[in-house]
Amino acid sequence: MGGDHGPGVLVPGVARAAERLAAGVGFLLHGDEARLAPELARYPALKPRVEIRHTATMVAMDEKPAQALRRSKGTSMWNALEAVKTGEAQAAITAGNTGALMALSKLILRMSVDIERPPLVASWPRDKGVTTVLDVGANVDCDAERLVEFAILGEAFHRAAHGVARPTVGILNVGSEDMKGHEEVREAHRILREGRFDLDYRGFIEGDDLTKGTVDVVVTDGFTGNITLKAAEGVARFITAELRAALTSTLPAQLGAVLARGALRAFQNKLNPPRAAPLLGLNGVVVKAHGGASERDVADAIGMAADLAQSDFAAEIERNMRKLTAAVGESSPADGAAKT
Repeated sequence: MGGDHGPGVLVPGVARAAERLAAGVGFLLHGDEARLAPELARYPALKPRVEIRHTATMVAMDEKPAQALRRSKGTSMWNALEAVKTGEAQAAITAGNTGALMALSKLILRMSVDIERPPLVASWPRDKGVTTVLDVGANVDCDAERLVEFAILGEAFHRAAHGVARPTVGILNVGSEDMKGHEEVREAHRILREGRFDLDYRGFIEGDDLTKGTVDVVVTDGFTGNITLKAAEGVARFITAELRAALTSTLPAQLGAVLARGALRAFQNKLNPPRAAPLLGLNGVVVKAHGGASERDVADAIGMAADLAQSDFAAEIERNMRKLTAAVGESSPADGAAKT
């Protein structure tokens, strides 16, 4: 029910996803039946695979997380997450309020790892495929253990969502040398370099490596990640606007743009990677589609959720988290040892 377009985009997105996914995959649509049913009626072939779960209440897009927590029971977002908790559904997808989704997901599904908030993941465009970047805004302050957790979460996600058998991992830093960066970054680098986890860790990477594809998974704190993401989005918008202005400035330029329309569309798609981000570290699969998601974006979000739900994603994270707990314990001062 959320997002900028509501059922008018959600239901067509479900129809697109249904064409790609196995016939045995079904869909529960939580929301106002009076609004959902007319949209669903446009897709007769989809109806046998869909069940509408009616609720007249929803979390508003501008509602603060604290408000959503107080009055959210019975809303469409709450009910979708509750279906994952009970095992009735294997994943939840929404284009609704991000802050409320994060708060409700943590309340209903609980965290599978000791993280303050589920990290947000961005899919960064590069020459071939995308680079997974996390965190991009949920956890502003991160110690070394948090950064290692993000490496574990991001590596498992990239394998499940993008089909890479052994993703490579790096930590975003101001330089590639071991002595560069603040203490938390260097400590995370040390833990990962010791090789106690089943990760292909490549060390520090710099900002210009994000689009080079130097590694598949880039780890950073939410403060740095969010600034980097917003800067990149701004540059992408600037380039697109300047290109559009150049291609409409004269009649010959306009004719050239018509002839190159296919290539220009591919260029624009390259600058606009998948607009869906899973919340990682939860006891269940939750995928957040962009508020302005199109039908294609919704279908992509559903496909991502299906891939994660059918993977060994959660069990793999749990295995490596146990190793991380052991590694941190071994690096801590022994009981009774002198501390300075």
